[in-house]
Amino acid sequence: MVRRPGAFVARAAGGHMTRIVLLVVALCGITLAGTGCSAARGAYYDAWEKAGYSKRERLVDNVKAARKEQVQAKQQFATALEEFKSVTHFQGGDLEALYNRINKQYEGCESRAGAVKSKIQAVKNVGAKLFAEWTGEIAQIKDDPALQQQSQQLYDKTHRSYDQLVVRMDAAAATMDPVLVKFKNRVLFIKANLNAQAIASLKGTELDLGGDIDRLIKEMEASIAEADAFIAQTHSEK
Repeated sequence: MVRRPGAFVARAAGGHMTRIVLLVVALCGITLAGTGCSAARGAYYDAWEKAGYSKRERLVDNVKAARKEQVQAKQQFATALEEFKSVTHFQGGDLEALYNRINKQYEGCESRAGAVKSKIQAVKNVGAKLFAEWTGEIAQIKDDPALQQQSQQLYDKTHRSYDQLVVRMDAAAATMDPVLVKFKNRVLFIKANLNAQAIASLKGTELDLGGDIDRLIKEMEASIAEADAFIAQTHSEK
């Protein structure tokens, strides 16, 4: 059987050994985290790989993590829109509590947006390292053009799927910032004008915000579907 570049490697077994391996990797991470450079990040991934956690496996896990964050962000933005709609139909009560409620939803959206972007960057980091290493491995195949071509074809197929995934993820992430700006503007307006008349004047603006959030949710769903396809394809190639 031909070993494909980046194929999954079995993890270390046994509780004692696992703890030792994880301790070593954690120490490597602490040592390298402060540098923030590409070389250090590569060494960090290599340390994990020696512990039995391949870059290919790590990429799939990072895609799954990004997918999960996108699902949660989609739900958070949808909930925030419903909360904002309820604010625009304010019929009297504690204005301070109303502001705190809508501000909490905004902060939740902001936090989710940051988490999504962080997970997408993690996918890009390990993806760049994986494909660079894979290219080097293909170049090392000597005197066997057929095998080299087979490996290149698998690389090309995986890279195309990965590129499509990243484009979808970036597109979904890009829809969050305009929504956050509009949402924050409304939260600040409520804070500066804590009176029923001012809040009533926001009625109708939820339609504009709602349209943006609908587009955000559609982009998120498309990105989630692309992540599912990438994960399924990677599993089929094991």
